[in-house]
Amino acid sequence: MSDPTHIDSTRLPVIVGVGEVNDRPAVAVDGLDPAGLMAAALAAADADAGGGWLARCERLSIVPQIGFPGFDVPAALARATGIAHDRIEETGLASGDTPIRLLDEAAAAIRAGTIEVAAITGGEALRTAAARAKAAGGGAGLFAGSAQSAAPLRRRYGLIGPSDIYPLYENALRAELGQTLAEAQVETGRIWSLMSEVATHADGAWLHTPRTPDEIATPDADNRPIAFPYTKLMVANASVNQGAAMIVTSLAAARAAGIAEDRIVHVGAGAGAHESEDPLARAGWTTSPSMRASIERALALNAIGVDTIDLVELYSCFPCVPKMARRLLGWPLDRPITVHGGLTFGGGPIGNYMGHAVAAMVRRIRGGARNGFLFANGGHCSHNHSLLLTREAPVTPLPAPGDTQAEADAQRGPIPPLTDAIEGALPVETYTVVYDRTGAPAYGVVLSRAPTGERVVARVLPDDAVSIAWLTDGAVEPVGRMGINRREGDLLVWRAA
Repeated sequence: MSDPTHIDSTRLPVIVGVGEVNDRPAVAVDGLDPAGLMAAALAAADADAGGGWLARCERLSIVPQIGFPGFDVPAALARATGIAHDRIEETGLASGDTPIRLLDEAAAAIRAGTIEVAAITGGEALRTAAARAKAAGGGAGLFAGSAQSAAPLRRRYGLIGPSDIYPLYENALRAELGQTLAEAQVETGRIWSLMSEVATHADGAWLHTPRTPDEIATPDADNRPIAFPYTKLMVANASVNQGAAMIVTSLAAARAAGIAEDRIVHVGAGAGAHESEDPLARAGWTTSPSMRASIERALALNAIGVDTIDLVELYSCFPCVPKMARRLLGWPLDRPITVHGGLTFGGGPIGNYMGHAVAAMVRRIRGGARNGFLFANGGHCSHNHSLLLTREAPVTPLPAPGDTQAEADAQRGPIPPLTDAIEGALPVETYTVVYDRTGAPAYGVVLSRAPTGERVVARVLPDDAVSIAWLTDGAVEPVGRMGINRREGDLLVWRAA
């Protein structure tokens, strides 16, 4: 490791400890609650760093959990860890970018000299929460909050949760790339199969069974369709009890504690940007300006390119995200996009997946890798944050981060107004078909573009077998072709032309 003698080592942020926990009780209702998972992960991270760091922690940042609504996690962690309550903060949004954003913020505070030791943790006890809800005779559903906060038009047409929104990107991206449906599914199958292979060897992964591309892409009784073109093995697996934590300090403090140089992982520069919280307020569906700005700014700040990156973790809630991210990064299809196994196989604990990715990346860098690039996504392709972890200390101070959000905003085109009031023949912008638990179509949604610029949302009725087949059988590419919108009661209904 280089010794940057002209850089103040008290201002160089490093990770010294990581911890993970997978809780698999024999009786699901007896599992740990979220605070129990986080406390166990923090204890593991403290032990990984040699012990004594939690007693010195000046800031404990918590990734919010959703499985136990109303649970006072900060109070529970104050009791479990002994960290003063006024040093514990819980962010307000359970978003997939949160662990990386919190790590970037802790690193910035260490560079500024305002803190010396910080910890970040998160945990979701979703299996336990579901079991307890079932035992009590109810359960509001994983994304009940999304339905309550969605605008009336989204609720009316069933564009509520992530699995309803992300396929809009997937289908538009396939058309933009000139891929057939079969070619796009082959790409997904290859990416996800490599993820499953990584998970078989990842210490903290939830599932350890490798899957072939055909198993991933072929719908069957155990791999039911979720929302076209995604199957169960292509989407995040939220039915987990997982916690993760990391301890960040300065290089000077790490060395003073006697931590071996090959166990110290440096935190490079990060960059984040976001889109509108309204998932239908998008200029287009084939790229994300905030994703592009986040990735490109992080590469520039750290003066690296794809040729000097050994490992990546590209967020993988749904295939369209790593497909877009790997193209922006230049990451080849034959290299894994994960060190933890992805959100299908590594586990999808809502906002805290990237906490596990950090732990896995730290272990890989300790094992000999040099540079690990982390890209996180949250919301409905809304929040993006990128960060570098590296074996090498910087030899010159990192440049000022600049305004990544302004870069994203400058790249974004106009966002079309949304309506369901325009009838007639219109070209398809993008679409999906949502399936029930038996694998039968529940409904479809088609977004079209009017000549006057509006984005028109319409429902596809589940008994319209001709239109469902036209959208999903791959015989033609629906995007760009004409469909017919007609008002039927309270809905605008779309049919194949």
